[in-house]
Amino acid sequence: MKKLILPMVAAVLCCSAASAFELDDFVLGGARVRGIPSSQPALDGRYYYQFNNEGTVIKKFSYKKEKDVTTFFDNAKIAGNTIKSWEGYIMSADEKRILLWTDSKPIYRYSFTANHYVYDIDANKLTPLSLQGGEEIATLCPTGHQVAYVRDNNVYITHLQSGSTIQVTTDGKKNEIINAVPDWVYQEEFGVLNTFAWSADGRYLAFIRFDESQVPMCSMELYQGECNPNPDYGIHPGRYDYKYPAAGEHNSVVSVHVYDIHDGTLTKVELPLKEDDYVPNIQFGRQPVPTLMVVKENRAQTRMNIYAVDPATGAVNEVYDEQSDMWIDEDVVTGVKYYDGFFVVKSNRDGRTHLYKYNYQGKLLKQITSGDYDVTAYYGYDEARKLFYFQTNKGALNRTLRCASDVTGQVKEMVDGNGTYSASFNSDFTYYIRRFSDATTPDQFVLYSIDGKRVRDLQLNEEYAQKYTSSEIPRREFFTMLNDNGDRMNGYIIKPVDFDPSKKYPCIMSQYSGPNSQQVLNKWKMEWEEYFAMQGYVIACVDGRGTGGQGKDYLKAIYLNLGRYETEDQLAAARYMAQQPYIDADRIGIWGWSFGGFETLMAMSQDDSRYACGVAIAPVTSWKFYDSIYTERFMLTPEENPDGYNYAPLDLTHKLRGKLLLMFGSADDNVRIVNSMQYVAKLHSEGQQFDMMVYPNMNHSINGCGVRLPLYQRVLNFFDQNLK
Repeated sequence: MKKLILPMVAAVLCCSAASAFELDDFVLGGARVRGIPSSQPALDGRYYYQFNNEGTVIKKFSYKKEKDVTTFFDNAKIAGNTIKSWEGYIMSADEKRILLWTDSKPIYRYSFTANHYVYDIDANKLTPLSLQGGEEIATLCPTGHQVAYVRDNNVYITHLQSGSTIQVTTDGKKNEIINAVPDWVYQEEFGVLNTFAWSADGRYLAFIRFDESQVPMCSMELYQGECNPNPDYGIHPGRYDYKYPAAGEHNSVVSVHVYDIHDGTLTKVELPLKEDDYVPNIQFGRQPVPTLMVVKENRAQTRMNIYAVDPATGAVNEVYDEQSDMWIDEDVVTGVKYYDGFFVVKSNRDGRTHLYKYNYQGKLLKQITSGDYDVTAYYGYDEARKLFYFQTNKGALNRTLRCASDVTGQVKEMVDGNGTYSASFNSDFTYYIRRFSDATTPDQFVLYSIDGKRVRDLQLNEEYAQKYTSSEIPRREFFTMLNDNGDRMNGYIIKPVDFDPSKKYPCIMSQYSGPNSQQVLNKWKMEWEEYFAMQGYVIACVDGRGTGGQGKDYLKAIYLNLGRYETEDQLAAARYMAQQPYIDADRIGIWGWSFGGFETLMAMSQDDSRYACGVAIAPVTSWKFYDSIYTERFMLTPEENPDGYNYAPLDLTHKLRGKLLLMFGSADDNVRIVNSMQYVAKLHSEGQQFDMMVYPNMNHSINGCGVRLPLYQRVLNFFDQNLK
């Protein structure tokens, strides 16, 4: 149920054009908020690379001098090349080769196969990685001489100078054994797409093996459809089978393996792994000799261990052990950073999420950050200046940039004021691109030197900002309220532009409510809520217990009880809105997507529910149906926590109040169709009436083929029918 996936291997993707019809066409006449092209810092720290929008040219830009721009790669100048454009690229560490790909074919929501090619810059030569094509997670070694990849669940290594290829594994088999590519649930819930780890000298290649033979099979029916139709399914539906572990069921059994390029041996690392342990992260640490660092987590996701492995001898030493009284976030186990002589890990052991520095013998050297804030992103360590760079919250609503001295321990603010700041640094931390927005300022991208001097503006979205300022578009207003437990909750309200406080308005409550999420932030958003407000609604969104930005205790409140306290808080928010003199208490609706769909159903199924209607899109209806890693992170297994699992929408259908619109895609591999179908069957058995929209062949995002506009139109029409 993640919103963002980050692979272990950095890659640059070609920018795609904006879709033909978007929300901004309604509210700003087609103006768009612009970003900047994806970039990759050059090795020397003085330059960075960018793909053009067409995927044909990579240019090299100077950080310091705006006009210092050269063409590093030009697809049109490669002799004998017949490929018109590329979908993405990865630069070798020595910047002498470029790994490019095209003709990608999706596997799950984020993984894909593609035809990969290697471009030798000095020789101006383009060579296919393999004659068969269709490689997965192709990964250059640090020396740039070899590429590891996966085909048919097996690992291969191609030596670029000789062109020879070695097949490292032979046991790969669909729906049974996967080498190096994470299984579905690792991809979805740990956000890991690639488990290859090369040693710095290119001698060792480590990877994780997934034995999913005992994981239950899940099947989805596929139909011919009208958008990108598949004629094979014109009469009889097709079927897509994949392994999906629901809560409490068998997961993949994982093991870590190391291949020695020099002697051609493949060795299983003898780690202290139980059959149901997770290994979400392996990397080679920066030490005098190659050392493989392995992060292990128990199935309950309450204990995290880090092991240092000598690939030459197989010796395993534990260097970190943390036990928590609640779940450990996935970005903690996947976000450990390794340096010469130490590594940095995040932990909320003192009640807030902070950075800690350990040596490779497992000794805590220092707590890098402390205070009444959470480190929300860690950017890295500047070895020359002995500084750690990171993002933190500033209050719950804002995000700021800070750095901490490794020598004095002093923490320094890098920006002034409120809003949401983030940063992208070059390779030696001498420059960074700063991104900023707030509730009334669209995204701004500015290049800064590390001493805080503004080098140049990259994208300020001035034209868009001017149109926004001069247009009659509703603004977001922030507020705070208390729940029934006395906890502070943050929210925003969007009122119609012609708002009249003497009138009574219908209200739509918007929420996501998932663990450690935040909808109420002081950052730029132009979403469908603004358009709904333009149609005469007051929109309100409140982040209740379990959401981020307010410390460990606020998060922990929902542990083992998903839906209980989130629901109490959404009902409190609805009562708060009903008390406002400009709200018609009899015309309040609620809606949400994914976890927000789950919470919509939960809030509508309470004795004191006051919602006249609600829209639940792709909702979980019982956590027994949802995947193991996400669900057990917050709930443990059904066997360990039966009471928690028996409090879900499927258990409360007899209490459902108000008009309901249920929407979902038939090919949702994440929140599987069983969630909605079992819920619908229960409603039917109880004689309940409701509306439903099904999107054939659509996944969890219900996107593409022009479907988003009519989807939101249907949502608005439903609210119009029941709240106006």
